[in-house]
Amino acid sequence: MSSKRKGVGLGAFSNRTLATSQYASHGNALRSEHLSSLETQLSVFQSLLHQFALTHARDIKSNPTFRAEFARMCNAIGVDPLASSNGKKEGSIWAQMLGGSVNDFYFELAVRVVEVCRDTRAENGGLSMVKEVREKVYEGRGIGGGMEVSDDDILRAVKSLKPLGSGFAVVTVGSKQMIRSVPKELNTDQSTVLAAIQILGYVTVSMLQANLRWERARAKTVIDDLLADSLVWVDTQAEETEYWSPTLMHEVDS
Repeated sequence: MSSKRKGVGLGAFSNRTLATSQYASHGNALRSEHLSSLETQLSVFQSLLHQFALTHARDIKSNPTFRAEFARMCNAIGVDPLASSNGKKEGSIWAQMLGGSVNDFYFELAVRVVEVCRDTRAENGGLSMVKEVREKVYEGRGIGGGMEVSDDDILRAVKSLKPLGSGFAVVTVGSKQMIRSVPKELNTDQSTVLAAIQILGYVTVSMLQANLRWERARAKTVIDDLLADSLVWVDTQAEETEYWSPTLMHEVDS
């Protein structure tokens, strides 16, 4: 009994091409529908956020905790309160929602942060704890003095300075966020030593050699660089010279 196999002709290729085209078209339609749905949801969220801001404007302006939570709500849907909207001249999202007062608040706070960091630069080499800056802003009598602000407010004020190319930035040393007010960035070894001071309270050259397995020359070079930038202080009263961070001493004491 003989059997015949039906060959694959051009019609089969045409059908396969048609099916592939239909699948692609259907996939594009689903993606377009999904994107449209997301845009609608985002628009609804932004509208609700706007209504919330208007209803609670007084609390947002006066209460630092409430203000931080509102900022987190904005971030959750991809809205930067301090950024201009679509490059237009109306100003930031906050300025549009609440008027210029909240926007002005952050720029005034940024001025005060700059003053505090410059006043303490000789002591800490331009590396300040966020908590310390916040406390000095609250105690200050200059522009923005006596302001009740949160760490979140301080960080946002520093962020607002970035477009000015001022050299101010938020950096992480160990587990702490700090404000760097000098253009020079910490290298990896310097960050490691400051993180060790954060944990241990102080370091010595032999401690760095033992814990980090560094050669003495490497440990001494990093310490000398930190000393040159006033980022560490020297205590020569111990058996071996100890190096402390003036910025972190308050944290150690507390």
